Amino acid sequence: MSALITPELVVLDTFLGTEPKDVIRHLAELVVGAGRATEIESLYADALAREAKTATGIPGGLAIPHCRSAAVREPTLALARLSTPVDFGAKDGPADLVFLIAAPEGADQEHLKILATLARSLMKKDFTAALRGASTANEIVALVNTVVAPVAVPAGAHAEGTDNNANAGTGPATSGMKRIVAVTACPTGIAHTYMAADSLVAAAKALGVDLQVETQGSAGLTPLDPSVIAAADAVIFAVDVDVRGRERFAGKPVITAPVKRGIDEPGRLIEEALAAALNPNARRVSGTADLGGASDEKSEHFGQKLKRALLTGVSYMIPFVAGGGLLIALGFLLGGYEITEVADDVVLNNSLFNLPDGGMLTYLGAVFFKIGALSMGFLVPALAGYISFAIADRPGIAPGFVAGAVAGFMGAGFLGGIVGGLLAGVVAASFTKLNVPRWLRSLMPVVIIPLVASIVASGLMFIVLGGPIALLTVGLGDWLNGMTGASAVILGVILGLMMAFDLGGPVNKVAYAFAVAGLGAASLANQAPWQIMAAVMAAGMVPPLAMALATVLDKKLFSLVERENGKAAWLLGASFISEGAIPFAAADVFRVIPASMLGAAVTGGLSMAWNVTSKAPHGGVFVFFAIDNFWLFLLAIAIGTVVSAFAVVGLKRYAVRKRPVDAPEVVLATV
Repeated sequence: MSALITPELVVLDTFLGTEPKDVIRHLAELVVGAGRATEIESLYADALAREAKTATGIPGGLAIPHCRSAAVREPTLALARLSTPVDFGAKDGPADLVFLIAAPEGADQEHLKILATLARSLMKKDFTAALRGASTANEIVALVNTVVAPVAVPAGAHAEGTDNNANAGTGPATSGMKRIVAVTACPTGIAHTYMAADSLVAAAKALGVDLQVETQGSAGLTPLDPSVIAAADAVIFAVDVDVRGRERFAGKPVITAPVKRGIDEPGRLIEEALAAALNPNARRVSGTADLGGASDEKSEHFGQKLKRALLTGVSYMIPFVAGGGLLIALGFLLGGYEITEVADDVVLNNSLFNLPDGGMLTYLGAVFFKIGALSMGFLVPALAGYISFAIADRPGIAPGFVAGAVAGFMGAGFLGGIVGGLLAGVVAASFTKLNVPRWLRSLMPVVIIPLVASIVASGLMFIVLGGPIALLTVGLGDWLNGMTGASAVILGVILGLMMAFDLGGPVNKVAYAFAVAGLGAASLANQAPWQIMAAVMAAGMVPPLAMALATVLDKKLFSLVERENGKAAWLLGASFISEGAIPFAAADVFRVIPASMLGAAVTGGLSMAWNVTSKAPHGGVFVFFAIDNFWLFLLAIAIGTVVSAFAVVGLKRYAVRKRPVDAPEVVLATV
């Protein structure tokens, strides 16, 4: 097995820049220079992408950027001891010790265990103090090799630090001692998973708590013993990904948090778990996967809970709308706009062997239109059902769908679906917290909760809320239908800004959901929803197209990986996939996002001003048949793309962070 670190992979007491990306790039250059990776840009991009998911700074002036990358030939460590500390996102300040952990995509288990051991060692103050006190690169290498070298372990025992076993913990519990079990997991599974585990164990020991941890990392896992789980008073999930085998913990009080919080605030997490163990109304683990696995629901503000529920509902609703909208558009293409008047009669009374007047095209047009219309009919029930699901898990689905169907029946539309879903979810969630007899528990999620929550939520929609919300929906529709001139342009500008603000994130989803929600009410006499849909789609296409154009206008401003991403962004942008601009934003958010918003706002405003309409909710230029004034649609996109491209090029050229006057210039030698 090759050495993980060598003197040429160590930089001591050197200025490497003022931002994490500067340090990561220099360390990536060291790895490539040592012949351990094939290409700087790929390794740099992969490490930066991991950094964008969760900051890798940890308490004690440390940072551990890490990644798996196809560019890496063998597992490698590179260390920088910085003369000017850099902020990697740790709560206690910037880091002066930075380890880059680079693993191949197919790294073997032995190497991954050693990398995990190193990560755990960094939680020991004596080890980090020795790293800071070392005077040469050779001393650093010797220190690292001391902790990662294989250790002979007697049969039946576990080597400290090398154990990837679930039963790593504080030791046997004494009488009266509180028992907690925990699971730690991060997307890469190399560093944070194990560091969080060790931080929790150390904090538990200091608090006199018995804590056993299951590390679900890349080096494999050994599940916690079922008897340990059964005896636990509470569970901590310090995870950024789904918990494997989550149903094993069903019924236990749970605290859920990002894995980094397990490193930064282990004591507070344990205190919250102890409080949950004593609280009969504490959130408990259900037997299903957690949609918001990385978030601590008990610590969420009301606004955060509301946002999470709404975004869950929208994300599940969109496939119904996207598929249904495209089918309706195909129906119009094949059968003409008049197909709406005869579709029911055609699909019920005709077939491939008994074609209607108009022949095959009319028949297929009616079939496509009807399938699309039925799919669109699920818009409000699906929205309400999955909002309720986000609040109450599976027991909330049925009452949410029913409340959504009632909202649709009463004409309360999109707004009614939101209110109905929230009502159903709150009622269902309140019943899941009841402490009922064991014989009744099996009936609660499948009979009692759906029945009671449906009666309460749907009853309120029928008796109290449905009518007023329906009036509000009609008023909103009339207002949108009456928009002309400046008001329509302003709405297009606002929607364009929202589409580019977070490139597929919550704000983008709100704008998109607003557009698709109106499609069901659109008609030849009411084309405002189609205009809004066209403005949203056109604006959402601008960011990736603009980044693609910018990489052509001035290649030197972009890395090799970004230039390659730019080639793919042409197709992504043309297909209305705003996320095609995310790699550029992740690398340079303060230049890319403002430039993207500027061009998207221009496009949204122009699309509304030119009365462009889209009957399809997705597809970009590939649904040209569903877009009226298609050439104006393309022109609006082209103008916005050019505006954003020149804006980002200008910002990258002239809005540059200056090097501190007293900062020495660094030249890294490669071997």
